[in-house]
Amino acid sequence: MDRREFLGAAAAVSATGAYGAAAPLPRRPYKNGIDLSIIAFGGIVVCGLSQEEASRRVAVAYDRGVNYFDCAPSYFDGEAEIKLGEALRPYRSKVFLAEKTGRRDAKGAREELERSLQRFHTDHVDLYQFHAVGSMEDVDKILAPAGAAETFFAARKEGKVRHLGFSAHDTPSALRLMDALELDSVLFPVNVNAWENGGFGAQILGKAKSKGMARMALKALAFGKWPAAMKASDRKYPKCWYQPIDDREMARLALRFTLNQEVTAAVPPGDERIFDLALELASAPLPKLSAAALTGLKTRISSLAPVFPAGRAPAA
Repeated sequence: MDRREFLGAAAAVSATGAYGAAAPLPRRPYKNGIDLSIIAFGGIVVCGLSQEEASRRVAVAYDRGVNYFDCAPSYFDGEAEIKLGEALRPYRSKVFLAEKTGRRDAKGAREELERSLQRFHTDHVDLYQFHAVGSMEDVDKILAPAGAAETFFAARKEGKVRHLGFSAHDTPSALRLMDALELDSVLFPVNVNAWENGGFGAQILGKAKSKGMARMALKALAFGKWPAAMKASDRKYPKCWYQPIDDREMARLALRFTLNQEVTAAVPPGDERIFDLALELASAPLPKLSAAALTGLKTRISSLAPVFPAGRAPAA
Protein backbone atom coordinates (compact mmCIF):
# COMPACT_ATOMS: atom_id res chain seq x y z
CA MET A 1 0.00 0.00 0.00
CA ASP A 2 1.57 3.33 -1.03
CA ARG A 3 1.16 6.61 0.84
CA ARG A 4 -1.88 7.79 -1.11
CA GLU A 5 -3.62 4.43 -0.72
CA PHE A 6 -2.82 4.29 3.01
CA LEU A 7 -4.18 7.74 3.79
CA GLY A 8 -7.13 7.16 1.51
CA ALA A 9 -7.96 3.95 3.32
CA ALA A 10 -7.59 5.73 6.63
CA ALA A 11 -10.04 8.42 5.57
CA ALA A 12 -12.50 5.84 4.34
CA VAL A 13 -12.46 3.64 7.45
CA SER A 14 -15.84 3.41 9.10
CA ALA A 15 -16.03 4.60 12.67
CA THR A 16 -17.36 1.14 13.48
CA GLY A 17 -14.32 -1.17 13.52
CA ALA A 18 -13.45 -4.59 14.78
CA TYR A 19 -12.97 -3.43 18.37
CA GLY A 20 -15.41 -0.66 19.19
CA ALA A 21 -18.67 1.18 18.66
CA ALA A 22 -19.49 4.08 16.38
CA ALA A 23 -17.71 7.28 17.41
CA PRO A 24 -16.33 10.45 15.84
CA LEU A 25 -12.63 9.73 16.40
CA PRO A 26 -11.14 8.51 13.09
CA ARG A 27 -9.65 5.05 12.74
CA ARG A 28 -6.95 3.62 10.52
CA PRO A 29 -5.89 0.13 9.48
CA TYR A 30 -3.59 -1.87 11.74
CA LYS A 31 -3.33 -5.50 10.59
CA ASN A 32 -5.65 -8.37 9.71
CA GLY A 33 -8.72 -6.20 9.21
CA ILE A 34 -8.36 -4.41 12.55
CA ASP A 35 -8.95 -0.66 12.63
CA LEU A 36 -7.59 1.42 15.49
CA SER A 37 -8.40 4.87 16.79
CA ILE A 38 -5.75 7.34 15.67
CA ILE A 39 -5.19 8.30 19.32
CA ALA A 40 -4.27 5.62 21.86
CA PHE A 41 -4.95 5.73 25.57
CA GLY A 42 -1.62 5.25 27.35
CA GLY A 43 -1.65 3.52 30.72
CA ILE A 44 0.26 6.31 32.45
CA VAL A 45 -2.84 8.51 32.08
CA VAL A 46 -4.54 6.65 34.98
CA CYS A 47 -1.52 6.77 37.30
CA GLY A 48 -1.99 9.04 40.28
CA LEU A 49 -5.77 8.99 39.87
CA SER A 50 -8.32 7.25 42.02
CA GLN A 51 -9.79 4.07 40.56
CA GLU A 52 -13.10 5.85 40.19
CA GLU A 53 -11.54 8.67 38.17
CA ALA A 54 -9.45 6.23 36.12
CA SER A 55 -12.58 4.24 35.24
CA ARG A 56 -14.47 7.42 34.38
CA ARG A 57 -11.73 8.56 32.04
CA VAL A 58 -11.57 5.20 30.29
CA ALA A 59 -15.35 5.22 29.83
CA VAL A 60 -15.27 8.73 28.35
CA ALA A 61 -12.40 7.82 26.02
CA TYR A 62 -14.21 4.68 24.86
CA ASP A 63 -17.38 6.67 24.21
CA ARG A 64 -15.33 9.13 22.16
CA GLY A 65 -14.10 6.25 19.97
CA VAL A 66 -10.78 5.25 21.54
CA ASN A 67 -10.33 1.50 21.06
CA TYR A 68 -6.50 1.28 21.34
CA PHE A 69 -5.08 1.03 24.87
CA ASP A 70 -1.33 0.73 25.52
CA CYS A 71 0.34 -0.27 28.78
CA ALA A 72 3.43 -1.82 30.37
CA PRO A 73 4.19 -3.44 33.74
CA SER A 74 6.95 -0.91 34.41
CA TYR A 75 4.60 2.08 34.34
CA PHE A 76 4.58 3.37 37.92
CA ASP A 77 5.50 -0.06 39.31
CA GLY A 78 2.36 -1.75 38.04
CA GLU A 79 -0.13 0.98 38.99
CA ALA A 80 -0.99 1.57 35.33
CA GLU A 81 -1.80 -2.09 34.68
CA ILE A 82 -3.83 -2.51 37.85
CA LYS A 83 -5.97 0.60 37.39
CA LEU A 84 -6.33 0.34 33.63
CA GLY A 85 -7.09 -3.36 33.94
CA GLU A 86 -9.97 -2.66 36.29
CA ALA A 87 -11.26 0.26 34.23
CA LEU A 88 -11.28 -1.81 31.04
CA ARG A 89 -13.28 -4.72 32.46
CA PRO A 90 -16.57 -3.59 30.83
CA TYR A 91 -14.83 -3.01 27.47
CA ARG A 92 -12.12 -5.67 27.22
CA SER A 93 -13.76 -7.63 24.39
CA LYS A 94 -14.36 -4.41 22.44
CA VAL A 95 -10.89 -2.85 22.53
CA PHE A 96 -7.35 -3.52 21.29
CA LEU A 97 -5.01 -4.02 24.23
CA ALA A 98 -1.28 -3.55 23.62
CA GLU A 99 1.13 -4.69 26.33
CA LYS A 100 4.92 -4.78 26.70
CA THR A 101 7.70 -6.52 28.57
CA GLY A 102 11.12 -5.16 29.37
CA ARG A 103 12.44 -8.63 30.15
CA ARG A 104 14.81 -10.03 27.53
CA ASP A 105 14.78 -13.65 28.68
CA ALA A 106 12.03 -16.19 27.98
CA LYS A 107 11.32 -16.93 31.64
CA GLY A 108 11.07 -13.27 32.63
CA ALA A 109 8.93 -12.38 29.64
CA ARG A 110 6.59 -15.26 30.45
CA GLU A 111 6.27 -14.13 34.05
CA GLU A 112 5.43 -10.57 33.02
CA LEU A 113 2.94 -11.72 30.39
CA GLU A 114 1.06 -13.95 32.84
CA ARG A 115 0.96 -11.17 35.43
CA SER A 116 -0.29 -8.68 32.85
CA LEU A 117 -3.06 -11.08 31.82
CA GLN A 118 -4.12 -11.38 35.45
CA ARG A 119 -4.11 -7.64 35.99
CA PHE A 120 -6.24 -7.09 32.89
CA HIS A 121 -8.64 -9.92 33.78
CA THR A 122 -8.20 -11.40 30.32
CA ASP A 123 -6.94 -14.52 28.58
CA HIS A 124 -5.04 -12.67 25.85
CA VAL A 125 -3.55 -9.36 24.76
CA ASP A 126 -3.99 -8.13 21.21
CA LEU A 127 -0.39 -6.95 20.85
CA TYR A 128 2.67 -7.98 22.86
CA GLN A 129 5.82 -5.89 22.47
CA PHE A 130 9.49 -6.00 23.42
CA HIS A 131 9.68 -2.80 25.44
CA ALA A 132 12.26 -0.07 24.82
CA VAL A 133 14.64 -1.91 22.51
CA GLY A 134 17.62 0.42 22.70
CA SER A 135 20.83 -1.45 21.93
CA MET A 136 22.35 -4.33 20.01
CA GLU A 137 22.76 -6.06 23.38
CA ASP A 138 18.98 -5.95 23.80
CA VAL A 139 18.55 -7.63 20.43
CA ASP A 140 21.22 -10.25 21.23
CA LYS A 141 19.37 -11.22 24.40
CA ILE A 142 15.95 -11.28 22.73
CA LEU A 143 17.18 -13.56 19.94
CA ALA A 144 19.40 -15.82 22.06
CA PRO A 145 18.40 -19.35 23.09
CA ALA A 146 15.94 -18.96 25.98
CA GLY A 147 15.53 -15.33 24.93
CA ALA A 148 12.27 -13.37 25.08
CA ALA A 149 11.46 -14.14 21.43
CA GLU A 150 10.81 -17.75 22.43
CA THR A 151 8.05 -16.67 24.81
CA PHE A 152 6.53 -14.30 22.26
CA PHE A 153 6.12 -16.88 19.52
CA ALA A 154 5.03 -19.60 21.94
CA ALA A 155 2.41 -17.31 23.47
CA ARG A 156 1.06 -16.49 20.05
CA LYS A 157 0.63 -20.20 19.31
CA GLU A 158 -1.15 -20.57 22.64
CA GLY A 159 -3.55 -17.73 21.79
CA LYS A 160 -2.35 -15.59 24.68
CA VAL A 161 -1.15 -12.88 22.30
CA ARG A 162 -2.58 -12.06 18.89
CA HIS A 163 0.13 -9.84 17.37
CA LEU A 164 3.82 -9.25 18.06
CA GLY A 165 5.86 -6.06 17.97
CA PHE A 166 8.29 -3.83 19.83
CA SER A 167 8.93 -0.25 20.87
CA ALA A 168 12.06 1.15 19.24
CA HIS A 169 14.38 3.46 21.14
CA ASP A 170 17.45 3.18 18.91
CA THR A 171 17.71 3.05 15.14
CA PRO A 172 20.41 0.40 14.49
CA SER A 173 18.92 -2.11 16.92
CA ALA A 174 15.41 -1.49 15.57
CA LEU A 175 16.51 -2.16 12.00
CA ARG A 176 18.26 -5.35 13.06
CA LEU A 177 15.28 -6.67 15.02
CA MET A 178 12.92 -6.02 12.10
CA ASP A 179 15.21 -8.05 9.85
CA ALA A 180 15.59 -10.86 12.39
CA LEU A 181 11.94 -11.52 13.31
CA GLU A 182 8.61 -11.48 11.52
CA LEU A 183 6.71 -8.90 13.57
CA ASP A 184 3.41 -7.14 13.08
CA SER A 185 4.17 -3.59 14.21
CA VAL A 186 6.65 -1.15 15.67
CA LEU A 187 6.01 1.65 18.15
CA PHE A 188 8.59 4.41 17.78
CA PRO A 189 9.11 8.18 18.12
CA VAL A 190 7.42 10.19 15.39
CA ASN A 191 7.96 13.61 16.86
CA VAL A 192 8.66 16.72 14.84
CA ASN A 193 11.62 17.83 16.97
CA ALA A 194 13.26 14.38 17.02
CA TRP A 195 12.48 13.78 13.35
CA GLU A 196 13.44 17.15 11.88
CA ASN A 197 16.05 18.39 14.37
CA GLY A 198 17.32 15.12 15.88
CA GLY A 199 17.37 12.84 12.83
CA PHE A 200 15.42 10.08 14.62
CA GLY A 201 12.51 8.14 13.10
CA ALA A 202 12.55 8.17 9.31
CA GLN A 203 14.76 5.08 8.89
CA ILE A 204 12.58 3.03 11.21
CA LEU A 205 9.42 4.03 9.37
CA GLY A 206 10.96 3.16 6.01
CA LYS A 207 12.13 -0.27 7.16
CA ALA A 208 8.80 -1.08 8.80
CA LYS A 209 6.90 -0.07 5.71
CA SER A 210 9.12 -2.28 3.53
CA LYS A 211 8.40 -5.21 5.89
CA GLY A 212 4.65 -4.69 5.77
CA MET A 213 4.58 -3.78 9.47
CA ALA A 214 2.09 -1.39 11.01
CA ARG A 215 3.63 1.80 12.40
CA MET A 216 2.58 3.33 15.72
CA ALA A 217 3.85 6.70 16.91
CA LEU A 218 5.31 7.68 20.26
CA LYS A 219 5.67 11.19 21.66
CA ALA A 220 3.75 13.13 19.00
CA LEU A 221 3.22 15.91 21.57
CA ALA A 222 6.68 15.95 23.12
CA PHE A 223 8.16 19.45 23.03
CA GLY A 224 11.66 18.58 24.24
CA LYS A 225 13.75 17.91 27.31
CA TRP A 226 12.89 19.79 30.47
CA PRO A 227 15.39 22.62 31.07
CA ALA A 228 18.34 21.18 32.98
CA ALA A 229 18.09 23.85 35.68
CA MET A 230 14.41 23.13 36.40
CA LYS A 231 13.69 21.15 39.56
CA ALA A 232 11.51 18.09 39.14
CA SER A 233 9.11 19.58 41.69
CA ASP A 234 8.65 22.61 39.44
CA ARG A 235 7.56 20.66 36.39
CA LYS A 236 3.96 21.35 35.39
CA TYR A 237 3.50 17.77 34.18
CA PRO A 238 5.21 15.51 36.74
CA LYS A 239 4.23 12.24 35.00
CA CYS A 240 6.18 13.29 31.90
CA TRP A 241 9.97 12.94 31.87
CA TYR A 242 10.02 15.50 29.03
CA GLN A 243 8.14 18.75 28.47
CA PRO A 244 4.93 18.12 26.51
CA ILE A 245 3.34 20.55 24.09
CA ASP A 246 0.37 22.18 25.80
CA ASP A 247 -0.14 25.14 23.50
CA ARG A 248 -3.27 24.25 21.53
CA GLU A 249 -2.18 25.52 18.11
CA MET A 250 1.33 24.13 18.40
CA ALA A 251 -0.13 20.79 19.50
CA ARG A 252 -2.42 20.76 16.50
CA LEU A 253 0.52 21.35 14.17
CA ALA A 254 2.57 18.64 15.89
CA LEU A 255 -0.25 16.12 15.55
CA ARG A 256 -0.67 17.06 11.90
CA PHE A 257 3.02 16.30 11.40
CA THR A 258 2.89 12.92 13.14
CA LEU A 259 -0.38 11.62 11.74
CA ASN A 260 0.69 12.41 8.18
CA GLN A 261 3.76 10.13 8.36
CA GLU A 262 1.95 6.91 7.36
CA VAL A 263 1.31 5.77 10.92
CA THR A 264 -1.78 4.04 12.23
CA ALA A 265 -2.03 5.88 15.53
CA ALA A 266 -0.24 8.08 18.04
CA VAL A 267 0.22 7.50 21.78
CA PRO A 268 0.17 10.92 23.50
CA PRO A 269 2.12 11.82 26.65
CA GLY A 270 0.85 10.27 29.88
CA ASP A 271 -0.56 13.40 31.49
CA GLU A 272 -4.35 13.28 31.40
CA ARG A 273 -4.61 16.95 30.37
CA ILE A 274 -2.40 16.38 27.34
CA PHE A 275 -4.34 13.22 26.46
CA ASP A 276 -7.59 15.22 26.56
CA LEU A 277 -6.06 17.83 24.26
CA ALA A 278 -4.86 15.19 21.79
CA LEU A 279 -8.26 13.51 21.74
CA GLU A 280 -10.02 16.79 21.07
CA LEU A 281 -7.62 17.83 18.31
CA ALA A 282 -7.66 14.43 16.58
CA SER A 283 -11.45 14.50 16.30
CA ALA A 284 -11.12 17.26 13.69
CA PRO A 285 -9.37 17.04 10.29
CA LEU A 286 -5.56 17.14 10.49
CA PRO A 287 -4.27 17.86 6.97
CA LYS A 288 -0.62 17.62 6.01
CA LEU A 289 1.49 20.62 6.96
CA SER A 290 2.50 23.06 4.26
CA ALA A 291 6.22 23.68 3.81
CA ALA A 292 5.86 27.08 5.48
CA ALA A 293 3.96 25.66 8.45
CA LEU A 294 6.54 22.90 8.91
CA THR A 295 9.40 25.41 8.83
CA GLY A 296 7.67 27.55 11.44
CA LEU A 297 6.99 24.56 13.69
CA LYS A 298 10.58 23.31 13.40
CA THR A 299 11.90 26.72 14.38
CA ARG A 300 9.59 27.06 17.34
CA ILE A 301 10.10 23.56 18.70
CA SER A 302 13.88 23.68 18.37
CA SER A 303 14.06 25.94 21.43
CA LEU A 304 14.36 22.71 23.45
CA ALA A 305 16.72 19.79 22.80
CA PRO A 306 14.97 16.85 21.07
CA VAL A 307 13.83 14.12 23.45
CA PHE A 308 15.05 11.59 20.86
CA PRO A 309 18.29 12.64 19.15
CA ALA A 310 19.75 10.27 16.58
CA GLY A 311 20.76 7.22 18.58
CA ARG A 312 19.20 5.86 21.73
CA ALA A 313 15.97 7.24 23.15
CA PRO A 314 15.01 7.03 26.82
CA ALA A 315 12.60 4.29 27.90
CA ALA A 316 8.91 5.03 27.53
